[in-house]
Amino acid sequence: MDQDALFGPAATTPSGQPARLGHNMFDTHAGSPLAARMRPRTLDEVLGQDHLLEPGKPLRRLVEGSGEASVILYGPPGTGKTTIASLIATAMGQNFVGLSALDSGVKQVREVITQARQDAIRSERTVLFIDEVHRFSKTQQDALLAAVENRFVLLVAATTENPSFSVVSPLLSRSLLLQLKPLAEDDLKALATRALADERGIGGRVSMTPEALSQLVMLASGDARRTLTYLEAVAAAVEDGGEITPVTIKANIDRAVVRYDRDGDQHYDVVSAFIKSIRGSDVDAALHYLARMIEAGEDPRFIARRLIVHASEDIGMADPQALQVAVAAADAAALIGLPEARLPLAQATIHLATAPKSNAVYRAIGAAQADIRAGKVGHVPPHLRDGHYAGAKEMGNAVGYIYPHDQPRGVAAQQYLPDALAGAEYYQPTEFGAEKRIAEYLGRLRRLIRGK
Repeated sequence: MDQDALFGPAATTPSGQPARLGHNMFDTHAGSPLAARMRPRTLDEVLGQDHLLEPGKPLRRLVEGSGEASVILYGPPGTGKTTIASLIATAMGQNFVGLSALDSGVKQVREVITQARQDAIRSERTVLFIDEVHRFSKTQQDALLAAVENRFVLLVAATTENPSFSVVSPLLSRSLLLQLKPLAEDDLKALATRALADERGIGGRVSMTPEALSQLVMLASGDARRTLTYLEAVAAAVEDGGEITPVTIKANIDRAVVRYDRDGDQHYDVVSAFIKSIRGSDVDAALHYLARMIEAGEDPRFIARRLIVHASEDIGMADPQALQVAVAAADAAALIGLPEARLPLAQATIHLATAPKSNAVYRAIGAAQADIRAGKVGHVPPHLRDGHYAGAKEMGNAVGYIYPHDQPRGVAAQQYLPDALAGAEYYQPTEFGAEKRIAEYLGRLRRLIRGK
């Protein structure tokens, strides 16, 4: 479940009907996690989302109780999606229902909508918060459409996945899509400092050195919840009146948790950045993204396959050895597995990132396929056809074929392409790497073959 979610299954009455919930669903007690106790109570306490909460912005109006549009909050964990939902719940009063996509079905959604219609007759607005809406099926999402469009419910949906791929288009078109950003370093420092002093949090029981604060924030990677979770862990290891130092951080937080979902946006974004860094010849960036994938537990076979594709797509004949290196790295990774597989994968990444680049192979096969799809096929010239069967010569097949090895230069002047494509030139080498040498003689080679 998204780390932003504090509640589990939708509350129900003994009859199985969804319970009418107010903002008390966000109430905390002394034993609640620090992240829950420090949840902002007002807009002034919200950090890091100024682009959405400035005066006059739709989300601010909604939080202040005057908004009308349903919203889909999209962002990584720990950016404030549930916090914003709690503030909306407070502003809207008691007509607030929270559902989790992990525990709610179409039946529960329809029950909420039925109750909301009855409340609307009494001019009461129902706010429906759905956590992890990307996990709702198409049928579940479709069940919301009429209620959202007719404003029987004000939908506040939260998702860590790109809604363009995970939310049905009709629901997207009926809602404002608002993207929350990971918190900046200064925001996380302010959050941790507030939690150290606030009576809801640590209450001044311990202090923290600036170096330790910076280290804590770095490990949190833009995640407010993780910042407070780590702070709670290290504070518990220090006696009253003590001080949290970098040594305390290292002793209690083993390593940073890489935000990476092998089935979600992080997977595709990091892989995309990996390939684009290699294509851009930035070896350091390429190694960074490789390390992120390895630390997050990405399948090394997947990484190897991307390297093989890249070796042909973006390097090709500019460095023919690139493909061999990539294939060798894939074989090595499959043979030895992680953690040692990181070495051949890193070697291949370095080779490909520093190799001369050319997409001529990619463009060449693409152009050839485009002609085929456009119907430019034609018949195989008779002299190139198979002649190894009885009657082939009588049909004119293989008659007139010139064997290149019998020619002084090893090249025969004869037509190879079908008549419809005579003169086509798909492969256009660049001036980079080994392709520069190919470019120098390819023109002469084509002229010899075509007798020009």
